[in-house]
Amino acid sequence: MAALLKLPSCQTASEIVEALLVAAQARDTTAPELAARWRGIADDIGDALDQLPTPTQTEENTP
Repeated sequence: MAALLKLPSCQTASEIVEALLVAAQARDTTAPELAARWRGIADDIGDALDQLPTPTQTEENTP
């Protein structure tokens, strides 16, 4: 199964990954299956981010 996430930036996706990992750590002892699922989702999103091309700087988008 696949999902399409439309986010304003890669930074937002990175924040979601971080939040999933923090939440998983908080549930390690009380809900280990849920924690493992959240880690898996975070890993999948992280892998997808790693596959994106590296952005290039142009004169138009430099400060």
